[in-house]
Amino acid sequence: MKLLLLADNESALPQIAKWYSDEWGYIGEGRSTRELELKLRDYLNHNTLPLIILAQDGNELLGAAQLRFHEMDIYPEREHWLGGVYVASEHRGKGIANVLVSAIIDKAKELGVNSINLQTEDLTGGLYRRLGWQAVEQVSYHGIKVLIMEKLL
Repeated sequence: MKLLLLADNESALPQIAKWYSDEWGYIGEGRSTRELELKLRDYLNHNTLPLIILAQDGNELLGAAQLRFHEMDIYPEREHWLGGVYVASEHRGKGIANVLVSAIIDKAKELGVNSINLQTEDLTGGLYRRLGWQAVEQVSYHGIKVLIMEKLL
């Protein structure tokens, strides 16, 4: 498995847009595959936000994760966010999400970020709690109960 930026494999954009639309398309507007594909063009960056890190095995796309800026408008003071952590269903349970989250943390450190936030529908914190993220609070956001978590870098 290798990690690379979406900016280095732009051809992965349609697949990521489909994954995100299929997984989270029910949340709000602008979540169709086509709309997401257009939005994700903003993530074609190497050293500025937003960006996406991909996990690949040869030419097969295994998963993706985002480092973004100001994800939730109810938290204007929380600047940097981990989002869009997705692993293809046939590759789940192999530690790929752990690797992607770790890669996002490394990239954030490289960019001088001091803390990262996330929101998860898993109110136990699940994977993120196991990786050392701290719960901040539970909120209802766009009608969905989520747990806000933070990791100091």
